[in-house]
Amino acid sequence: MKIDPTLRALADTTRLRIMRLLSTMELAVGELAQVLGQSQPRVSRHVRILCDAGLAERRREGSWVFLRIAIAENRAPPIGAAVARLLDAAEAGDAQFSARCAEDRRHLAAIRSARESLAAGWFARHAEEWDQLRSLHSPDGPVEAALVEALGAEIGSLLDVGTGTGRIAELLAPAAREVTALDNSPEMLRIARARLQNVTSGAVDLVQGDFSDLPFADAAFDTLTLHQVLHYAQDPGLVLAEAARVTRSGGRIAIVDFAAHDREELRSAHAHARLGFSDDQMLALLTDAGFAADPAIALPGRELTVKIWTGTRNSASAPVPTARKAIRA
Repeated sequence: MKIDPTLRALADTTRLRIMRLLSTMELAVGELAQVLGQSQPRVSRHVRILCDAGLAERRREGSWVFLRIAIAENRAPPIGAAVARLLDAAEAGDAQFSARCAEDRRHLAAIRSARESLAAGWFARHAEEWDQLRSLHSPDGPVEAALVEALGAEIGSLLDVGTGTGRIAELLAPAAREVTALDNSPEMLRIARARLQNVTSGAVDLVQGDFSDLPFADAAFDTLTLHQVLHYAQDPGLVLAEAARVTRSGGRIAIVDFAAHDREELRSAHAHARLGFSDDQMLALLTDAGFAADPAIALPGRELTVKIWTGTRNSASAPVPTARKAIRA
């Protein structure tokens, strides 16, 4: 990283606003354009300058381009770390800039809330069809068998995040000491309850909650599963950080999801926020969240390849957010 292009890149208020937004989460160029109230070509020009200076990074996913911040105080070259500290100080000490950044974040929250409402509406309309829709993408049998083998016999207390119809909770319940099945959709939980009614009474707890704001205490579970769930997350890193928070040291995580693909229609037809994940993406996500990742397992399906990524919770990683109140279903 060189000082001249860095200073030139920062010599514009719009680019400073973009940097503060990217410090919050990874964003699509279109989302930045909406928040900033500027045209997408104009925002793309600002993004190019930031990327050329090494302050931001692009990640292409199908026809969408996502941006993420490339500097941080604890993991950047000296100039990048200094810029990260400077931007933090600017928002803390410049009242006008701070107010502008706060307004940008409010606009961003409204945009993402609207997207989440669309996804929630889709879930409500298609709750009864969920298992059928999922089976169109990959055969369930081999995937479930591989998941059981990957987790092994010692599951302990299990949290199934985004349980949907409860199939994974049902599958793993015999090997678990206790099962908590979480979903944000009341319709899904109603279906899960029907499916799990034959599981030993008291062994399964159904909870309504958000996968990015888990209503559980720190280090509450031995095993955590996300089966065909993470591609709905606007911010997968936040979801996995929450997963790490509620997983005990030495506990296990298993993520079943699609390998990276280019099926754009899944965004509109099935409310997917992400077109799968590459192994490099998932390794970075797991590592950043505090998991030691295992080699991925690939299971080619009818149209898309399903992968299983597993990891073990590092003992040195300390959970940070506080617990939330659960809503029992």
